[in-house]
Amino acid sequence: MQQYVTRGGNPLVGEVEIGGAKNAALAILAAAVMSDEPVLIENVPDVRDVSVLLDAMKRIGAHVERIDRHTYKIDGADIHTLSVDYEFISKIRASYYLLGALLGKYKQAQVAFPGGCDIGSRPIDLHLKGFRLLGANVEIEHGLIKAEADELKGSQIYLDKVSVGATINIMLAASMAGGKTTIENAAKEPHVVDVANFLNSMGANIKGAGTDVIRINGVESLHASEYSIIPDQIEAGTFMFAAAATKGDIMVKNVIPKHLEAISSKLVEMGCEVEEFDDAVRVVCSKELKSTQVTTLAYPGFPTDMQPQITTVLGIAQGTSIVTESIFENRYRYVDELSRMGASIKVEGNTAIIYGVEKYTGAHVSSPDLRAGAALVIAGLCADGVTIIDDIYYIQRGYEDFEIKLRSLGAAIEITDSEKEIQKFILKTG
Repeated sequence: MQQYVTRGGNPLVGEVEIGGAKNAALAILAAAVMSDEPVLIENVPDVRDVSVLLDAMKRIGAHVERIDRHTYKIDGADIHTLSVDYEFISKIRASYYLLGALLGKYKQAQVAFPGGCDIGSRPIDLHLKGFRLLGANVEIEHGLIKAEADELKGSQIYLDKVSVGATINIMLAASMAGGKTTIENAAKEPHVVDVANFLNSMGANIKGAGTDVIRINGVESLHASEYSIIPDQIEAGTFMFAAAATKGDIMVKNVIPKHLEAISSKLVEMGCEVEEFDDAVRVVCSKELKSTQVTTLAYPGFPTDMQPQITTVLGIAQGTSIVTESIFENRYRYVDELSRMGASIKVEGNTAIIYGVEKYTGAHVSSPDLRAGAALVIAGLCADGVTIIDDIYYIQRGYEDFEIKLRSLGAAIEITDSEKEIQKFILKTG
């Protein structure tokens, strides 16, 4: 079993290049099968979730050609089955995007019930509500979600709760439904806009993405396109907080600074300097970190996917901080692991009360999910001594070359898979 092993104490200094947004890539790759012509997609992150989705797409007949590490050509002309029950697809949350894509194109689909990180209840009832309002019959049987319709018809759809996944999935299906669809209380996240822009590049007619009302005029077919995925705001934010935790100075390149405003403002509140450029953000931390209060919210609020990272950094800030998680109810499981490293955090319901400590100390911890795993790496990079992090496959689901990028900034971190390799690392860095 692979592990990360780190030795803290090195300020992270230098430049890091951010890859394509995982959450946008998964939806865009699924949407690519809706065209019967080749679609070229660039800036695709090389992470495990993407590999699993591409394998599933191949199994249903999509032609997937890897041009280079971050570029794929997808052709959905020869899809021969509308049932996606590939055993691994249930392990990634975004598997459900194939449901909206195939239902939109073929008016029929069945996909394995989605999995992903166990960070709390993430029901897909809003997705299914949207499909039903478009005219589909939807059932769940034997671990599969089955949807079919004689035809899809545009509809007025109000989402009871802001949901990124439901917004995108309904948008996929509605883009090839007859007539007009309106999605009200839609999610405004950057990757919702990216998926809409991608669909429009293939000939869809979608307006209002990025606002809470999206209007879609259905089209009969989608055509060839070339498209580049937006940068990953969560990967960028993770490196920004790594700079803060290690008292570093990092230029985070290939980003859209506007997407990072909620993250940048919290770093400034905590005492960091944040400088914005056209496509880069520089974070410098030269002072003691200060406490603050955070509530996770839908975009443009503070992202739930950045909650473990900011909580980890606030754990070594002066004073008492309060973090409120308003999106997922089970997102504090990593706190027990941080406690092993000396954190003083009290969780009450959806709120974490963080009493800042002077420093973390190295320990053997386990990654409970993707973002929490990245947060534990940050803790290890600023801790006194050696930290070993288990279950790093969670982290590899969403971060490309994480340890390589960190090492380029001066971090002492390696992947190991034996006690011998761990001891070798300890001797080398001691």
